[in-house]
Amino acid sequence: MPDFPSDLHYSQTHEWVRVEGNRATVGISDYAQTQLGDVVYVELPEVGAHVEFGGEVAVVESVKAASDIYAPVTGEVVDANDELDSAPETVNADPYGDGWFFIIEMTNDELPSDLLTAEGYEAHCQAEGE
Repeated sequence: MPDFPSDLHYSQTHEWVRVEGNRATVGISDYAQTQLGDVVYVELPEVGAHVEFGGEVAVVESVKAASDIYAPVTGEVVDANDELDSAPETVNADPYGDGWFFIIEMTNDELPSDLLTAEGYEAHCQAEGE
């Protein structure tokens, strides 16, 4: 059973967001990494890149498929997890910890209304799996 930490927000495209001040740390959910299988490569955005809510920001590749990663908030990428270059499997092992992808300094303090709570995201995943 995938894990859905209640302190995070989730997008319908399976990214998670942890907000601290005006910074949003982003990764893919436990459900998403389970669906993908073994992650073999992560293409991260450039630090300094401006990203728009819903825009393609990164790519994750697994033994099964390649998937685009979308920005769950608007802002500027201020950090990227370079550790994933040499250890992409960290996304599978620790999706909510060391497997984070990038940090966005948000241009708006308000989170997009499209983001889901843990309960809402869990229901979304269950509906998607039916």
